[in-house]
Amino acid sequence: MTTPLKRAPRKSRPDRKAWTFLAPFLAVYLFAMILPIFYAIYQSMLKVERSGPLGLGEPKVVFAGFENYSVALQQTTFIESFGRVLLFGIVQVPVMLLLALTLALLLDQVSNRWAGLMRATYFLPYGIPGVIATILWGFLYVPGVSPINDVLGDMGFQPDFLGYDNVLWSIANIVIWEFAGYNMLIIVAQLKSIPQELYEAAKIDGAGPWQTAFRIKIPLVRPALVLTCVFSIIGTMQLFAEPLVLRKIAPAVTNDFTPNLSAYFDAFANANVYMAAAKSVILAVVAMVLSFGFLSLVNRKQRSER
Repeated sequence: MTTPLKRAPRKSRPDRKAWTFLAPFLAVYLFAMILPIFYAIYQSMLKVERSGPLGLGEPKVVFAGFENYSVALQQTTFIESFGRVLLFGIVQVPVMLLLALTLALLLDQVSNRWAGLMRATYFLPYGIPGVIATILWGFLYVPGVSPINDVLGDMGFQPDFLGYDNVLWSIANIVIWEFAGYNMLIIVAQLKSIPQELYEAAKIDGAGPWQTAFRIKIPLVRPALVLTCVFSIIGTMQLFAEPLVLRKIAPAVTNDFTPNLSAYFDAFANANVYMAAAKSVILAVVAMVLSFGFLSLVNRKQRSER
């Protein structure tokens, strides 16, 4: 008896219907995300040259290579702006995430009757645009207008929230107020995914609320904490709206206060879009390096703990 020949396994092919559904998203992603990145890189390698006596001739756009990058990295104020936002992030990000984690743990202990109202209350500042939030806090910072200054003045303190030494932390306060509730919701979602059996087992073993929080909840929400930390790092490097608005009332906020502000004023005040493109690319590279560097450190630590 002859045995039937086995057919060779067919190679798996990507489902055409799946690609059909993905095509609109991929097209929008390509034109809205990928192409602008390459266009910014292209723009950063151009410059304007003027011919004729005293450079008053017809302007001409020429290829500049990495000249814009070299000039940007030689600007002391631009380099100092990176140091300023890094200091801002080192202080602001841990404080904000600690506050978000604390709020999430408190909400997890509240009864369902009040949890929804408290969650909406904590999240409400995130729904306020950054410009409006900065204007609101600006009134609380300006002497003679702020009730906070009046109360502290009666107590013998004369705070200068918009001075050279304090304006960075005044901005940090606004950012924490805006985004702590948003990060809290991410952590709350992670808390809701923890199986109730773990809580029941901990209760049987005699664990109290503090032991449950530190030994079960916080270790199991680590992925949410990592995610919110990465978002916060990227947001720190993109700091823009708050200092731009406060610049009108705070002399300490200069045109180069943050890298984003420096690129903005190069593009719209100095009409040098090519230098602005170079600074934007540098900013994107720094944000990417910091984000992936943080993720690699977290992954290395997790592998060492296994």
